[in-house]
Amino acid sequence: MSIKRKIRFGIIGCGLMGREFAVASARWPALLETKAQPDIVAICDVNPQLFDWYTGNFDSIKIVTPNYQDLLAAKEVEAIYCAVPHNLHEKLYCDIIRAGKHLLGEKPFGIDLAANQRILAVSKLHPNVFVRCSSEYPFYPGGHQVHRFILDNPWGRIIEVNSGYLHSSDLNFSKPVNWKRMVDINGEYGCLGDLGMHALHLPLRSRWIPKRLSASLSKVVTQRPDGKGGMAPCETWDNATLQCEVNHPIEGYAFPMTIKTYRIAPGETDTWYIEVLGTKFSARYTTKFTKTLQTMRYEDGGPQVWMNEDLGYTSAYKTITGGIFEFGFTDAILQMWAAFIDEFNEPRDDMPFRCITPEETLLQHKILTAALESGKTGKTVALV
Repeated sequence: MSIKRKIRFGIIGCGLMGREFAVASARWPALLETKAQPDIVAICDVNPQLFDWYTGNFDSIKIVTPNYQDLLAAKEVEAIYCAVPHNLHEKLYCDIIRAGKHLLGEKPFGIDLAANQRILAVSKLHPNVFVRCSSEYPFYPGGHQVHRFILDNPWGRIIEVNSGYLHSSDLNFSKPVNWKRMVDINGEYGCLGDLGMHALHLPLRSRWIPKRLSASLSKVVTQRPDGKGGMAPCETWDNATLQCEVNHPIEGYAFPMTIKTYRIAPGETDTWYIEVLGTKFSARYTTKFTKTLQTMRYEDGGPQVWMNEDLGYTSAYKTITGGIFEFGFTDAILQMWAAFIDEFNEPRDDMPFRCITPEETLLQHKILTAALESGKTGKTVALV
């Protein structure tokens, strides 16, 4: 067995997603064909109470600090996963890139369009620094299978596309307010900034870019408990629906695309879905039914019948897990990190599936900015 190259990682932001990355690095032996692997050597968070879990589970960690500049100055650190609130993206991402550390950053990659553009400007000045954005849901079996269909373009003429990300935990009105309800920390996007990249990942990758859109934005809960016995205002949007007009990037005809990002969707727990309806072929997949891919092939005058196929455990990057088993969120995280490490270590044209690029984050921000304008004015807005 060949020895895998170890890429020494630091984590900035040791909360929920930082722990998921750390656990994914510990599961790396499950991947069968990767030629490199992450090694967690440094962690940073302003809350030192988070450190014990990391140091108690990862002997590789040598640097533990509340100051992220310590990671940027450390020669031991090659790359960084940065999972911090949106208002910190611009400052930290730019500093990380300027320090020559490779970066996987969290969505939306800047609190707003202007911040995103400044991050990308710094990235362009450092072309040798590898930069990508996190979004794991298309790495589910049905997600990358639909992407294969998109590459093959079997649809005939696309009738419509529907993509979305829904969750229901915020239906609990007694849930305390958090930073995602605060414009100065989360940004004015609200649910669009938190969830939009998941819903836009495959459309962006497919170059299904809206030329104009109309958005319906909803603030369902206007205040929440502040944790101190009082109530605090909820400043950001809870739910968003984007009605988009898209031109096919190859064939030129127009088709409608709907993007939904809901924090308050009764009965949904982190449900991601993609649906493409065509005159000759249609496909849809949702993480609500993790292993089931639905497709319909149609010939003129023939029956219109959806076929359900159980995919089992199929993944972009092969693992030890048998095909009879089911795929889950931790598997999607592992697959996303495999894609990041693979492209960083050995970039090539035949990558199974890539992480979101900086250029795609810019397209996302243009869409979300247009959605904000449309939501405020009630008008259809053209992308610029």
